Amino acid sequence: MAHDDHLDSVTSGNRSSRAKSGDVGTSKRVSAALDTNGEVVLPAAGKHIPERKCILSGEHDAPSALIRLAIGPEGQVLPDLRAKAGGRGAWIGVDRAALETAMAKGKLKGALARAFKGGVLSIPDNLPQIIEDGLLRSALDRLGLEARSGALLTGSDKISDAARRGQVNLLIHAEDAGEDGNRKLDQAWRMGLDAEGAELRGVVIPLPRTILSMALGRDNVVHIALTVPASATRVAEAFGRWCGFIGRSDCASALRTRAAGSIGALV
Repeated sequence: MAHDDHLDSVTSGNRSSRAKSGDVGTSKRVSAALDTNGEVVLPAAGKHIPERKCILSGEHDAPSALIRLAIGPEGQVLPDLRAKAGGRGAWIGVDRAALETAMAKGKLKGALARAFKGGVLSIPDNLPQIIEDGLLRSALDRLGLEARSGALLTGSDKISDAARRGQVNLLIHAEDAGEDGNRKLDQAWRMGLDAEGAELRGVVIPLPRTILSMALGRDNVVHIALTVPASATRVAEAFGRWCGFIGRSDCASALRTRAAGSIGALV
């Protein structure tokens, strides 16, 4: 699948700050802020970490966990999912339900007017759907990229062998995967990490095998394993952002843990 994040056509190449770990948050979060504001210092980390403030919730989060909104060529407010479009932007970190409520009550319009300094804006009625579709497309594209790099495995036997050797960094199951198959691969993963008896298990994402198979151009993709840490982080962040937006806080939270490299905390 090719990237099409709606504002790529007006991208100027400006780079936005990106954090290495993403906090997708739960169903009511999508922190956001103006590009010109919101950088904070987190004392616990001991170093300066860029964050953005959600224009709807007022909460701060890493840019990789949020959704940037920018103005398209015709004055429409559209998602800039790769945060590369030129000009002023605003960040949101709420889920779809909260965004739809903010739109219905006029809260989003007011927040955007302040963010874009009173310019004439056009907010598409289907903005939530545009964002959801874009996030899913980006996540599926990410799977394809990691597969082409050789960092992704499919097929129960291949995944089980890699898991038992301790080579799996992220394990994903389709929503229609069988419980027995999930359980066997989860157990192999724990064995490879010498973590038998721990709560570590693969993440069940809300997508059927047909979608995963089409995304990867392979037959019957039920389980996916990432064998490179950086690849696992990128996939976890991409799917975590989508899960958080559609209100699947359980999936988003599990992926957030993986993206943060916290597997050790679970074992």
